[in-house]
Amino acid sequence: MTNSHPFLAMAHKLADVARPVLQSYYRKPVEIDVKGDASLVTIADREIERAMRDMINAELPDHGILGEEHGSENLDAEYVWVLDPIDGTKSFITGKPSFNTLISLCQNGKPVLGLIDQAILDERWIGVTGQPTTLNDKPINARACEHLKDATIFTTGPDLFITPKAIAGYKAAFGAARHPIYGIDSYGYGLIAMGFGDVLVESNLQP
Repeated sequence: MTNSHPFLAMAHKLADVARPVLQSYYRKPVEIDVKGDASLVTIADREIERAMRDMINAELPDHGILGEEHGSENLDAEYVWVLDPIDGTKSFITGKPSFNTLISLCQNGKPVLGLIDQAILDERWIGVTGQPTTLNDKPINARACEHLKDATIFTTGPDLFITPKAIAGYKAAFGAARHPIYGIDSYGYGLIAMGFGDVLVESNLQP
């Protein structure tokens, strides 16, 4: 079973652009810069997003773009692509395959299509509104978990929780869960969709 959406083929093409770049730089020395918010960015991040933007502008010039590295274009458009070429840059530069390429399409401000791609492990999750989530074109399902005390809970790291309210919430959730797992990046969302986790908690995220 495969998903269906008028722009799903474009989402696949964008992810396909990212894969060879990621594979060519993975576990090799790469140039690293520190952005104004102290987060890290590599030459691979910038190359991938530029290639994605060029493809969208060439094939769907009336669509908007919101990108992690190169800002926004035409955000008033009916369709806006949201791009994160490497979510989990710290994992990427340390050779840990929990980073992903994230691609989303919003229609009139609402997400209608989402893609998570793990280039090294050859895993691609697709979510389309009203359709089953798939991994490599096969339907997957989250598992039932009614109580936090029975849950496997993920987060990238405790340093994401900055405000007193966020810190208190993090401590309460991770103190109550059965299996707390750290260092997961966005790969945790894919694991939850497959039924290998139950909750992912993050804070202080940027659009």
